[in-house]
Amino acid sequence: MHTLDRRIGGQSRDGIWLLDDDVSMLKALGRLLRSAGLIAEKFSKPDAFLANLKHAPCRVAILDVWMPQMKGLEVQARLRRDSPETRIIFLTGRDDPLVRQTALDAGAVAFLVKPFDDENLVRLVREAQEAAATNDPSKRVRRKRGTVRQGSTCSVAEGYSDRRAKGKQGGSLP
Repeated sequence: MHTLDRRIGGQSRDGIWLLDDDVSMLKALGRLLRSAGLIAEKFSKPDAFLANLKHAPCRVAILDVWMPQMKGLEVQARLRRDSPETRIIFLTGRDDPLVRQTALDAGAVAFLVKPFDDENLVRLVREAQEAAATNDPSKRVRRKRGTVRQGSTCSVAEGYSDRRAKGKQGGSLP
């Protein structure tokens, strides 16, 4: 597997692109999506990811937030400029409320904190794909207001804050 400035894996018929500097995470995400019948193109370098926009459409981008070469928010800004129709889902192992809010305010459709629910990620990818395919504003994935975590996954993914999600699920509020 070649990871230096090249994409990892074959062409994605589904227009789903993964970007993470952790190659083992890329493999795991690729397997997860493949098990759901989806094919994703995998990249370990942000520059290679962005350069590929000249050659193929990216309908759904799943981006790591914290990468050494270029942060996910910078990749998002460039995607907004060069491929505004791309739907963006962020993944992170380190939740930062300011980064989360910045990503969502800039148009990300979801912001998931690892570990996340696999089925929820697949559902979000499918919804983002559908929204990108129709490019119909009425069918866009609703903007997410909270972090998606196991335990509050469904409610938060539907647009509730963490606090409101706990209340919706019958959990106690601090």
